[in-house]
Amino acid sequence: MIPRLPPHTPGMRIGLFGGTFNPPHAGHMLVAEIALRRLKLDRLWLLVTPGNPLKSTNGLPPLGQRMAAARKLIRDPRVVVTGLEADIGTRYTYDTVAWLTQRAPSLHFVWVMGADNLRQFSRWQRWADIAALAPVAVIDRPGSSLASLNAKAAQRFSGNRLKEEDAAELALMQPPAFVFLHDRRIDLSSTELRARQDH
Repeated sequence: MIPRLPPHTPGMRIGLFGGTFNPPHAGHMLVAEIALRRLKLDRLWLLVTPGNPLKSTNGLPPLGQRMAAARKLIRDPRVVVTGLEADIGTRYTYDTVAWLTQRAPSLHFVWVMGADNLRQFSRWQRWADIAALAPVAVIDRPGSSLASLNAKAAQRFSGNRLKEEDAAELALMQPPAFVFLHDRRIDLSSTELRARQDH
């Protein structure tokens, strides 16, 4: 059986926002809102991963539980929670984006991530190839701005960086292309929220 993609129509601009979302929180929802607004996206797919290859999966709540928690937080019908990576059997972002771009060539995908992830993006498997498959939008996070823009990945693609005022064009651009967006920020992290729950 070929896994079904969330509802879409040809030509749509779709943000891909991946993570373990353990737990999902208002900071994630803010990133989604900023991406939809500033990038003029039609949809944002929240890709809840079975597990981050760079992190231990010990104690990670089941995928269905994390997806349900994310759905409870969503207020915008354009944000769709999906467990696509579990359905297609991918663990790495490159494989997921490659699968999507091959099977849905009529869609304009943008990889969306928080600035905290840009700092360690160069540790991701085939990170430069991810940027060659789809444009990348980085949303500022508290305490991440300077370190993120000095990170290896940001330096590598500095010549492909758009001005913020041109962000709405990103989805239609030939990769590699990336934009760093400054906007409203919430100082929340899943790590901190888990620590609070443990006390």
